[in-house]
Amino acid sequence: MNKSEKIIVVLLGLLLVGYLWNSFSQAKKNAEAQAKAQQEQLAAAAQKPAPVGPKAAAAEQKTVAEAKPAAPVEPPKPRAPEQFVALTNRQTVFVFSTRGATLKSAVLLEFAERPGAQGDDNPPFKLDFSAAPALALSGVPGLDVDADWAVKAQSENSVTFAAGPVVRTITLKDNYQLDVKETFAGVPEATPTHLSLGVMSRAVAKNGTLTGDLSIDSYCIGGAKPGVIHWNDADNHPLKSDLASVSGGCSCSRRTTQGLALASAHDVDSASEWIAVKNDYFVSAILNASEKPSGFSAVVTRQHPAEQYVPKAVSAAAAFSSVKAERAYTLYVGPKKQSILWDLGLRDVMDFGMWRWLCYGMVWVLNLFYSLIPNYGVAIILLTILVRILFWPLTHKSTVSMRKMQEIQPLLKDVQKKFKDNPQRLQQETWQLYREHKVNPLASCLPMLIQIPVFFALFVVLRGAIELRYAPFLWIKDLSQPEALFASWFPFGGLNILPILMAATMALQSALTPSTGDRSQQRMMMVFMPLMMLFMFYNFASALSLYWTLSQVISIAQMWWIRKKYGTSAKPAEGVVVPDAVEMPQTRQMRRHP
Repeated sequence: MNKSEKIIVVLLGLLLVGYLWNSFSQAKKNAEAQAKAQQEQLAAAAQKPAPVGPKAAAAEQKTVAEAKPAAPVEPPKPRAPEQFVALTNRQTVFVFSTRGATLKSAVLLEFAERPGAQGDDNPPFKLDFSAAPALALSGVPGLDVDADWAVKAQSENSVTFAAGPVVRTITLKDNYQLDVKETFAGVPEATPTHLSLGVMSRAVAKNGTLTGDLSIDSYCIGGAKPGVIHWNDADNHPLKSDLASVSGGCSCSRRTTQGLALASAHDVDSASEWIAVKNDYFVSAILNASEKPSGFSAVVTRQHPAEQYVPKAVSAAAAFSSVKAERAYTLYVGPKKQSILWDLGLRDVMDFGMWRWLCYGMVWVLNLFYSLIPNYGVAIILLTILVRILFWPLTHKSTVSMRKMQEIQPLLKDVQKKFKDNPQRLQQETWQLYREHKVNPLASCLPMLIQIPVFFALFVVLRGAIELRYAPFLWIKDLSQPEALFASWFPFGGLNILPILMAATMALQSALTPSTGDRSQQRMMMVFMPLMMLFMFYNFASALSLYWTLSQVISIAQMWWIRKKYGTSAKPAEGVVVPDAVEMPQTRQMRRHP
């Protein structure tokens, strides 16, 4: 095994060790957060007064009944029938209810419910907020959260509701936006209120690793360090353990559902510019508020029945510490589409992490290619070609350098034989040989190192970019998921062709790569590395395998061209090996150890 191959193997090993270490550390943090939350709940329960037993409660009710005369019981007033109002444009159908003047659902006309073309059996995607309607207003004295509101006015793109002291006008805008204006008559200014953002459910995917976590994001404007907080990744906060999904991760990070409630509630005090609740591809956010939210409340429900904890849905409500005579804000309910989110100031809803700037550019390039040829499979192919063109000079220089390394192997062996008892002299002569023949022994690693960030960035983009959701290509129904062909016939979730092609092209690339190591070691690398990559990426997104396979095909073509230009076999380099009698400058260390 030559030095370059060893470095690549060590790097891959370090990446794997880093991933496992991160999984274990996250598991430890989750366990600590869970334990802390349970201790706080137990402490709060200990401070509550003991509940009154049924006998004592009956005696108390009897005493009160004897002390006061019985008041006549008035029958409940019949409620007005619930009415629905729909505001529609070319992108959405927003359905509102007179119960609380709330948003009950949002139909996104540009996105299908399942892979494939829209039709009678594949309707447009619907965000159902019936479990926790958006725009539900609570805290106003004398106005229940689900009170009956009257429709005062309605036009093609707006509707006005009124109930008690509140009048609400909702106007539909382009790009999934609702402009909301509210007036409060006679409501004390110090009244705290909450405004619901709706509920988001976790998507179900063939590979849980590719499913983004549920999250609540907010842009905090208070404190010493303003900025975006992704609360599913907020250290030392119970929301992290409740929101973060461990599906597809290390099994040690899972926690049992024994003793856990079906839902957990959290209140967060954090003055914010905007607040968003989201899943992997869609988001509901309140922004541009005339009165900034002072925080939010959240409720996380888990999957049931289930032995291991997995979050199922999260709802959130923005908190306002006071009420002005008028309040205006924007509610965005739609896809996590980069071009729209940037214009709204919600760029960081796309949680790309440390690769965000590379991911932003990658999504932009994919959309550019898609505008030329409307297919994201073709866009990924063009992106791969672009990356290989940009790295062509570097990979060409690396391949030539590896070939020169192969040519000077006889000279290196002579140097190693002559100076095997003098390590300092051996190192000097080796680097002198490299300089004479203009060889860089580390050059072969650079192309691999540079492409790793691109590969990871594409992986991150696949988890959150709406552009690749259900994107078809040839036989592939969804580029963001494994191919899963003949799933009922084949094990491991079905037949995935692209990972097999990726392993085959990797073996061929290894065979064509000039090697300075032992032939048996080279053959082992030709088998071991492709099999390891096949095992790791078999159930990953087909877009990743498409990118990596095509990148290797281009690399194979480049190596074939170099072999054709310089010959099929490397010739031993002609050079003069430094004889024993040649005097070399003596260093202080060499004089100490002759």
